[in-house]
Amino acid sequence: MEHPILFISLILDQMGLPVPHTPVGGTMLEKLCEPYMTYTWLVMAFLIIVPKLTIGKLDLIPGSGQNFWEVVIGGLMDFFAENLGDDGAKMLFPMMATFFLYIILANMIGLIPGFMSPTSSLNITLAMTLMVWVTHHVLGFRYHGISYYKHFMGPIPVMAPFMFVLELISNFARLLSLSMRLFGNIFAKEVLLSVLFMLAGAYFAPLPILCLGVLVSVIQAVVFVLLSVLYCAQAMEHAH
Repeated sequence: MEHPILFISLILDQMGLPVPHTPVGGTMLEKLCEPYMTYTWLVMAFLIIVPKLTIGKLDLIPGSGQNFWEVVIGGLMDFFAENLGDDGAKMLFPMMATFFLYIILANMIGLIPGFMSPTSSLNITLAMTLMVWVTHHVLGFRYHGISYYKHFMGPIPVMAPFMFVLELISNFARLLSLSMRLFGNIFAKEVLLSVLFMLAGAYFAPLPILCLGVLVSVIQAVVFVLLSVLYCAQAMEHAH
């Protein structure tokens, strides 16, 4: 949901670039300047620049910035190792940790007046879901080869045809459930905040919703990454 005035839209206007006012611009340049794209680049720039500034050179006696990132990275690594094992955690850590940091920051940036959450666009959430969906099937075939089909056959041979259809439907439903859950919650937060800012002003009235927005932002990032990790773990384990 776009705020009445978007911070980056003002910058695009000053640079002479198109500022689209519809969900999909007419030209390629307008599509690249869509709010969900420009704010995605802003989040990406933040995730590249801030760690560089806060960490600098790694020291034996870490400073506050290095301590913070060590806690974040170490906590994520321990969480992934519990669900994926050490080898799986090392393999998937770059992807899953990037998803977590991107989603939590993209969710929270929309709490600032004049900014929007890229994750309030279905284009972003569906793209991330497709990456997860393809990845966990690639892992399934990598670990089990053609025997990966057993994951879709169920535990009872006589029920295998029925279970195969059911598992296929369930698997494709992940594309909707994972993307729509994140999109729906963040889009609802954006709409509610926009209405409150317009009706009640930018001060104390929206404060409870802002606090709730922080909670929702964190929870939705955790849920997306947790489900992604579980899907990959299920694909890598042996069929029962």
